[in-house]
Amino acid sequence: MTASSFKLFALGLALTVVGCATRPESISASFVSHEKYMGQTCQQLTDSMADARTKLTDYSKQQDNKANLDAATVFLVLIPASKLSGDHAGDVAKYKGEVEAIETAQIKNNCKKVAMN
Repeated sequence: MTASSFKLFALGLALTVVGCATRPESISASFVSHEKYMGQTCQQLTDSMADARTKLTDYSKQQDNKANLDAATVFLVLIPASKLSGDHAGDVAKYKGEVEAIETAQIKNNCKKVAMN
């Protein structure tokens, strides 16, 4: 392999790896205003939090599965599978933002903190 073809191969491999799905823990929350939740009672906020956390957990698992699949497929076919089927990074970011907004609304409404299992 010549030096120029090796550089081209290395560049292609680097670009392919960069395209892999991001792990959920590395995804930042999207901004969601707490004002959206300020009209809710503490019980409604608790229910909204449970919903948001459930969705965040579901999308995080799906995103983690995409990242695992990408790690496997990039070495087999040099194309991350998520490039063909999409990933859930946007959903993870959205629900991280929802959780933060609901937490802020709970604090501003002086709601008791409910332990989440």
